[in-house]
Amino acid sequence: MKQSALIDYRGNKRYINAWAFYDWANSAYSLVISSAIFPIFYGALFSSAGIETVTIFGGVIRPTPLISYLTAAAFIVVAISSPLLSGISDFVGNKKVFLKFYCYLGAFSCMGLYFFDLDHIYFGLLCYFFGLIGFWGSIVFYNSYLPDIAHPEQQDAVSAKGFSLGYIGSVLLLIVNLAMVMNPGVFGFEDSGAGSMEAMRWSFVMVGLWWMGFSQYTFYVLPKGVGKPHKVTRAVVLNGYAELKAVYEGLSHNLPLKRYLTAFFVYSMAVQTIMLVATYFGEQEIAWPDEGAKTTGLIVSILIIQILAMLGAQMTSKASRKYGNIRTLIAINSVWAAMSIYAFFMISPIQFYVAAGIVGLVMGGIQSLSRSTYSKYLPRTEDTASYFSFYDVAEKIGIVIGMLLYGFIDQITGSMRNAVLFLIVFFISGIVLLLRVPDKIRS
Repeated sequence: MKQSALIDYRGNKRYINAWAFYDWANSAYSLVISSAIFPIFYGALFSSAGIETVTIFGGVIRPTPLISYLTAAAFIVVAISSPLLSGISDFVGNKKVFLKFYCYLGAFSCMGLYFFDLDHIYFGLLCYFFGLIGFWGSIVFYNSYLPDIAHPEQQDAVSAKGFSLGYIGSVLLLIVNLAMVMNPGVFGFEDSGAGSMEAMRWSFVMVGLWWMGFSQYTFYVLPKGVGKPHKVTRAVVLNGYAELKAVYEGLSHNLPLKRYLTAFFVYSMAVQTIMLVATYFGEQEIAWPDEGAKTTGLIVSILIIQILAMLGAQMTSKASRKYGNIRTLIAINSVWAAMSIYAFFMISPIQFYVAAGIVGLVMGGIQSLSRSTYSKYLPRTEDTASYFSFYDVAEKIGIVIGMLLYGFIDQITGSMRNAVLFLIVFFISGIVLLLRVPDKIRS
């Protein structure tokens, strides 16, 4: 992509604000659906019916490995399709239409979760599946706008602005949903467990409306794309894969980048897996006094994680400036490894709250520092967009592997504790691989 095609858009505050505001819109999904309300709803759906296994697709499986496998399947679709669609969007000069498609797919799927029950389990799982694809698919095109609307020296600050808006918006909606679930009678629902379940269903609808509604400002302001539109040919369709292949081949000429990306791929498997299954773990493995305490405790834990994640990102940024990116990442991975051991023995709600606090501090830090470290190892003369596409695909493939392994261990051992403990292998391997990466990064 020629730099001249970007001059009209980069640095414009209106475009930057509109871009960042999409994080406000879509982060409600990652918090309410992925992390908080839906995992609680999903666990309660089976526990309230006294069901420990479910027969689906001709087999019998426990609910937690089922959702792990389904999550992995969704990420497979995103990993395969995103390079193809990214290549097409660049050539047709209209990435906004793809951003809209994934946004609406995800938003309507969230609203469809209202009908998730044991009598319509296939429909419910399908809505969860497409909701995941909608969220992560839209993120691909959302991220691709960053170099179009911000100069390189602005991108860290603009990216952080998006994250901040996302944290604030999603926490605001979660607080409302928490009030609905804990006091269903106040909001017109039955004042009982059934009322709380109904409140959770309506929270899924609210996420869809929030995501779709607040996205309209972003869609109205952002340009369709950059560059002149081209006719879509077979070469264009396969262009995304060709770029990934070129990046892979280019890694052999950049040993520090190759070593870092290998380390990231390994430890990211474990980090992303823990973030996706943490609430399911808390719902199933922690000894809560009763169902009400469980619901409150899990949502409060998620709030703790979200709030401390912002603090953790700032602490990590300061630590990286003082000790270097690689040393800081090694320290954070060491904390994650210790947390995996701690989680194996964790039983009480207090222990879970402590874990939530620590996870919050290291979660935001490892995500932001991993991406910025990767950018600093990139060669100056290459197209960074294709390198970041490779980074995104590597991360998603890692999630697929992590979720499949987690689900498999959970399934064969009958315990999520064993699966969490197994993740320590990836953190230790990541630390060993990071030790091979030079900490001297280009400025």
